[in-house]
Order: sequence, then structure tokens, then C-alpha cells
Amino acid sequence: MEPTLHSATSAIVSEIAELLMSRGWTLSIAESCTGGGIGHVLTALPGSSSWFDGGVICYANGVKAHLLHVPEVLLNKYGAVSEQVAIAMARGVRKLLATDISLAVTGVAGPGGATPEKPVGTVWIAWSTGQETAARHFHLAGDRDQIRAQTVVKALQGVLTLLT
Repeated sequence: MEPTLHSATSAIVSEIAELLMSRGWTLSIAESCTGGGIGHVLTALPGSSSWFDGGVICYANGVKAHLLHVPEVLLNKYGAVSEQVAIAMARGVRKLLATDISLAVTGVAGPGGATPEKPVGTVWIAWSTGQETAARHFHLAGDRDQIRAQTVVKALQGVLTLLT
């Protein structure tokens, strides 16, 4: 039997929780391609409300623009799946929810939505604090569910790396 996404991430989430609580920090998220998967695994840990404030599932560009204040010029010039938009999403959700750290994910989980420049499995993840914002580009393999699950893990690993 394959491990569930929850079992694959519970140790990471526990570590993130300990580090956030030790600093008195809170986390927020902006999810596009994962559609709430990150929020799901974060809130699976009892007591997560002490360090996880919430998130925005921003599947449509209009939500990215209106709720997270992602400039439409970035969406039009670079597309939703881009470094520029991932960074703007991370900064936007951190400001919107007034948290200390945030993460944002945007990508092409498939099977549709791909272009030659952005094939299925193209994912951008960004993390933001008041001091720094960083983004990473991933080319993930697998079907839609596998790409989404890998994105959740990579996003959480990035938070952990930023905190340590």
C-alpha cells in the first residue's frame, strides 16, 4: 500500500509547527494547482490554529488579482504559472492575512492546460517573510494527483528550509 500524502507530510508539518511556535510566527498559504491540499495537511495536525492563520485557493487569475493583488500585468506578461506570479501570490497572501511567513504554489497539474513552454508538471513555489522572498521552479512527473502531492511536499519542505 502506498503511503498517504498525510503520512508523507506529517513529520514535516510537525517540524514546521514547532519552529513557528518557538518563534511566535504564523503561516499563510496561497494555493492554485494544489487546490487546498496544503491547507488540508497543515490542519490535519491538532493545534494548527495556533500557527496557521489560513489561506486562499486562487485557481482563477481574477482571484489572484483581486484578493492577492497580483498585478494583472504580471499575469498577462508571464502567465499564472511563473516565478513573478508565484512571488506576488506569496507576498500578497502574507500581507492579506498579516502573517510572518507565507507560501504560494502555481503550476500545471494536467492533463490539460499545458503549453510547449510550460508542460504538465511545471510548478513554481514561492515563500515569503518580511525580510526575503524566494521562488523555485520544478518539473514534476506523474499524473495530476501525483504532481499535486509532490507540490505539497516540496512547498512544505521549502518552509522547513526557510525556518532552519
